[in-house]
Amino acid sequence: MTAKSNGKSRPRNGLQPIISLIFAVAGGLIPVLDVQASSSGAEGVPKPNILFAIADDWSYGHAGAYGCRWIKTPAFDRVAQEGLLFTHAYTPCGKCAPSRASIITGRNPWQNKAAANHWCYFPPELKSVVEAMGEHGYFTGMTGKGWAPGIATNVDGQLRQMTGTPFNKRTEVPPTREISTDDYAANFRDFLDAVPKNQPWFFWYGGHEPHRPYEYGSGAAKGCGKISDIDRVPGCWPDNESVRNDLLDYAFEVEHFDRHLGRMLDELKKRGQLKNTLVIVTSDNGMPFPHDKGYAYYNSVHEPLAVMWPAGILKPGRTIEDFVSFIDYAPTFLDVAGMKKEPTGMQPITGRSLSGIFKSQKSGQVEPQRDHVLIGKERTDVGRPHDQGYPIRGIIKGDLLYVKNFETNRWPGGNPETGYRDTDASPTKTEVLKTQHTPSENLCWGVCFGKLGPDQLFDVRKDQDCLVNLVGTNSFAALQDQLFAELKEQGDPRMFGKGNVFDEYPNASPKHDFYDRGLRGENVKGD
Repeated sequence: MTAKSNGKSRPRNGLQPIISLIFAVAGGLIPVLDVQASSSGAEGVPKPNILFAIADDWSYGHAGAYGCRWIKTPAFDRVAQEGLLFTHAYTPCGKCAPSRASIITGRNPWQNKAAANHWCYFPPELKSVVEAMGEHGYFTGMTGKGWAPGIATNVDGQLRQMTGTPFNKRTEVPPTREISTDDYAANFRDFLDAVPKNQPWFFWYGGHEPHRPYEYGSGAAKGCGKISDIDRVPGCWPDNESVRNDLLDYAFEVEHFDRHLGRMLDELKKRGQLKNTLVIVTSDNGMPFPHDKGYAYYNSVHEPLAVMWPAGILKPGRTIEDFVSFIDYAPTFLDVAGMKKEPTGMQPITGRSLSGIFKSQKSGQVEPQRDHVLIGKERTDVGRPHDQGYPIRGIIKGDLLYVKNFETNRWPGGNPETGYRDTDASPTKTEVLKTQHTPSENLCWGVCFGKLGPDQLFDVRKDQDCLVNLVGTNSFAALQDQLFAELKEQGDPRMFGKGNVFDEYPNASPKHDFYDRGLRGENVKGD
């Protein structure tokens, strides 16, 4: 799991700090493209630049464009107003590395072999879309967090740049001791200075925020308003001062991510590049609170999404209700860049380009076939015997979410004796744990950490917190049939009795085997 460190940038995936050092702009070691760069597409239309901005653990709805009043996101709101605001964007897995793997491969986690897991050794045969674009005419770079956490090497053992050449040398004094010192916007400026003239570019802005830990009380003390401004505390947590402060601290970090996005947009406008830049703003998974990040509920996988491209999106200002998945990003990048998948060397892509939505003038449901998404989970964080995962598959269609739990004898949040480690430590987690022996509030502990049955069904329009399981009163057969049929079509090993392969993939985390080392008497407290 990635974490922050006091006064320093948060650790990056695997050996990425070494990569960042080697390819520092100051060192003048930016690799030269082997492919002749072209600034025009197939029909002579200039290829767009692409700015992909992804926060770390930011939930759907927490932006001004969605009507949220206790989190200020003027940059995200600007992208939505001058482009498109999506209300049904989903990651197929509510955890960092598997989610990001789906973005860069265009494939669902169960199709990505070891990359379905958190802290994996990324399969060498899975080329990322950013690597492919870098080989076919685009200048690529990134700042902050790319694909992570895990280790990615090629067949020769050389480290891979999954999301572009790192630009990370610029730092700033952060507003709290727990926020990264990375000056993302200044690093983006360095990247733009390095782009060869007339060459299209792709840049990955991977904010570390609002990943935990937070500086407790920072939200209320440094500008996010009062805890009374929060209009709703989800029903899976106690509504008290500690939880509300935790939410404000989260809000403060979301706003930090948004400020750097705003500076990037201003820089593009200043350079005259905003018109032909496709800007996509989203998050990798739900907020780092119990029942959200690392789970497969509505708030675990439902993500904010705004897209602008003045030169390529017709009728900006629309709100889009189509169901879109993170696997749709890679084919979108290739499509707008005028690149065919076959020459790239990428594995077959499951997602579909969003270009049809860009070219439409409709609001609401634009493409009728986009009426559902698939979600799932394998091994995320340590805390179970032999580092086992908690395998889940699910489908969200219309107002219904159906979840299939495959190993109901396991604890969904990790074993109690290791502290339910599939949920990040936080004041809210502490408050939920307190409710285990409080009858009036026991629902909180039960839905966040208790064992689950094999099937769950929720009406997310009425119950977005997923507290009321409708399996006993409503049929889920049609949803299950559709889910299983599509999973079989996509080659999911779980549909063919081979799901144990996900537990057998090696764990690249330095903290792996946590449960078993603890049972052997080793001191794992620091882990």
